[in-house]
Amino acid sequence: MFEQLTQLVQQYGNDAVVKNDAIPNEQNQAVMEEAGGSILSGLKDMAAGGDFGDLAGMLTGKTSIDMNNPVVASLSEKVTGNLGSKFGLSTEAAGGVAEGLIPQILSGLVNKAQDPNQPEFNVSDLIGAISGGNSSGLMDAVSKYGGQFGLDQDGDGQVGMSDAISAVSKNSGGIGGLFGKLFGK
Repeated sequence: MFEQLTQLVQQYGNDAVVKNDAIPNEQNQAVMEEAGGSILSGLKDMAAGGDFGDLAGMLTGKTSIDMNNPVVASLSEKVTGNLGSKFGLSTEAAGGVAEGLIPQILSGLVNKAQDPNQPEFNVSDLIGAISGGNSSGLMDAVSKYGGQFGLDQDGDGQVGMSDAISAVSKNSGGIGGLFGKLFGK
């Protein structure tokens, strides 16, 4: 996942970092690397802290990825603090970088994870990378969110294989339709 994150930081870093007069040109690459690392460590910290509801909402596309999102706000605070302390950037300059990068990067990660044309990167990979391999709590939260949005076909309170089988037998668009509902497509 770190490679995908790095690519997205490079993709969106032009406006938020390179064209930012508050950041000296010789620090552009280091600032982008720090921002990417801070985002990944922030996501891992949230998962380790059990903040599964907000993460699951973001991963399932049920919450908007903007500065009002608790995940984005938390990551923005982390990135702003790290950029300020490591590069001597003002709070305004560091916050501008965070606001210019984080929503776009998270949207890009979630879109890549949900894109069936990118089988090398999926939601399970994203959840595994965020949770450090201990993804059961986050997967449970994603399942819970799926249940809240009508994906719990058998009414057992969880979204699992039996729900997928039930969805297929009811001709509700098959497994693709089930996962389309789960990921907002």
